[in-house]
Formats: sequence, C-alpha cells, structure tokens
Amino acid sequence: MKNRNALTLMSFSALLAVLANATGCSHRDAPPAGQGAVPVTVATLKPAAVTLTRELPGRVSPFLVAEVRPQVNGIIARRLFTEGGLVTAGQSLYQIEDATYRADDESARASLARAEATQVTAQLNARRSAELVKIDAVSKQDDEDAAAALRQAEADVKAAQAAVDRTGVVLGYARITAPISGRIGKSTVTQGALVTANQADALATVQQLDPVYVDVTQSSAELLELRRALAAGTLKGTSDLPVTVLLEDGTQFDHDGKLAFSDVTVDPSTGSFSLRVVVPNPDRVLLPGMYVRAVIGDGERENALLVPQQGITHDPKGQTTAMVVGRDGKVELRTVKVSRAIGDKWLVEDGLAAGDRVIVEGLQKIRPGAPVQATEAGAAPPAAAVPSQPKS
Repeated sequence: MKNRNALTLMSFSALLAVLANATGCSHRDAPPAGQGAVPVTVATLKPAAVTLTRELPGRVSPFLVAEVRPQVNGIIARRLFTEGGLVTAGQSLYQIEDATYRADDESARASLARAEATQVTAQLNARRSAELVKIDAVSKQDDEDAAAALRQAEADVKAAQAAVDRTGVVLGYARITAPISGRIGKSTVTQGALVTANQADALATVQQLDPVYVDVTQSSAELLELRRALAAGTLKGTSDLPVTVLLEDGTQFDHDGKLAFSDVTVDPSTGSFSLRVVVPNPDRVLLPGMYVRAVIGDGERENALLVPQQGITHDPKGQTTAMVVGRDGKVELRTVKVSRAIGDKWLVEDGLAAGDRVIVEGLQKIRPGAPVQATEAGAAPPAAAVPSQPKS
C-alpha cells in the first residue's frame, strides 16, 4: 500500500514538472508586442510637372518627290545617271534623239535672220522717205507706206524671235533633267525605247530624303479630350516640343522631329485626322513607306501624381484599387482613377493625394486593416540586429 501511494505521489510530481516546463517555454517563445506587423515596401507620392505624350502610328514620306516624264516624243539615246544614286536639280538624266528638233531650231534661226535683214531695209527706206517728204520729193502716202513697212518688219522680227525661243525650248526638252535634288530610283526605260510627251508612266522618280515627313493619325476623340483639358486649365499647352520617332524594331531614332501641321479635316471612315512631322534624316535611315511610331507631346501638367504600376491592382468588379499605409500604420484600400501610363508609372486622376504611401511590394501578404511595417522604395534595408555574446 505504501508503495502504491509512493508511485502516485511520484507521478503527480512528474506531471507538475511537465506542466511547469510547458508554461515556461510558452512564456519564452511568445513574440514581443508589435512584432505582428508585416514588412512592406511603399512609394510616397510627390507632385511633379509632367509632359504628357501620345504615341501614334505613322508612315515615312519623302520631303519632295518628282516623277520624271518626257515632254517631247523621241527615242532614248542615252541614260545619263546611276540608278539609286544622288542627283541634283538640273542634272541631265536622259538624252532623246534631237536631230529633228535641232533642224527645226536652225530653220527658225534662219527665219529670224531673214526678218532682221528685212527690218534693216525697212529702217533705211523709212529714214530716207522721212527726209524726202520734207522737200516734197516723195508723196506723203509713200512716206506713210515706208513707215508701215518698217513696223511690219519689226513685228516679223519679234515673231521670228518667238519661233526661235519655242524651238529652243523644244530642243532643250530633248535632254531630260532632274526637277529636284534627291535620290533617284530605277529607270523604267532603256536606251532605244520610244517615249512620248506627257506619257502616263514615269521614266524615273526622284525623292528628297533629308529631311523626311512622318505622317501620323490621331483620333478626333483624343483631340476633343485634349482641348477640354486645355480649356479647364488642368493641362498647359506647350509649343515646339520635340517629337521622338521609334523605328519598327522599337529603337529610338537618333534625331528628333518637329510637328509641322495638323490637318483640319477628319476622315469620316476612321474618325481620325492627320499630323505631319518633319524629321532630319542625314543618314537616310528613314525610307519612304517605312512604318514608325511618333511620340508627340500633348502638353504639360503641373503637380501631377505618378504611382508605380505594381502598386495598382483591379478588384473582381474591375475597379482600379491601391493599398495605402494610413497614419495608424494599417492598410487602407483606396479606389483610384488612372488615365495613362508614363514610363513604368500610372498618371493618377483621382483617389490618391500627395504624401500617400502606396504599397508596391508585399501585397500578397496583407489585407485592409492589417498592421504593416513600411519601408520606402529605394531606401537601404535596416541593419540586422547582432545578438549579444554571453559573458564567459
């Protein structure tokens, strides 16, 4: 009996020891107050002046373009240029057989010489008649006839000179020249081909490629939105903003352009209007017909708020939301309105204010009302505490 009581007493003592150890461990492992806050990274919103831009699709067009066509009939005797090369205005491109036109010019010059000789004779007769009529050596009628013959001879000289000018022009057309300076394309005719005046097919095309035009299209709805923003004062108009050109592969072109004009007519089939940008092209990188994108400035907004894109999410209803750290250190859910992307940030229209701390990292670990420990994005992380060494 005594042994049984002793075993019971020992079991009870062991149970008390186990409970005491468990209680001690729970006290040692309990986290200190405030350690339940979740660490997150935030971006504090600061107002700044932002230039609003719009990226629009466009095509490259030559600054000047001229199609070369013959103005007289004939056979192509020679081609005087290198296909794909640079030509200057007035440079000879083709030579047409001009024997007939040269003969016509020489005939006209001979007629002019004959008319000039007749004019000299008429001048002498008129001068002699004017002297003789003074002494009644000739009748007044004869003097008037001599004066009229002189005027007719002068008119014949002018007509003959006009004929010479005309044949000279026609003879000059037999040598086809470049109307503008630029790069010439391939020739559509070869030596020996028959060409006719003002034919439909061009012999070659000359294009000036420095500078070039970039023709882009913009929605008329975007234009109305821009005008309303300017009228409301939320956007300040800017002039002479450079236009950035993006090539087909997404790289930025080396030279900025300048907006030349905007069309005043909206295309009824697309609801858009045209803008034309002049872009320097010294290296001939931009070629006619090339697809590019032009980044055109709309205006400047003062005190604009930009929030990193990773801080903006959408709820199941499709509303745009952001998680913000409140003054009490707890998470607040905000419904916000953003309008456009500027780089890697959204432009805020409503729902956020300057000084708000938007959570950009750690969103998966939090919920509204949860306490958080905020660290500014880009700031150095806090140094880890070094545990103290026990004294020996």
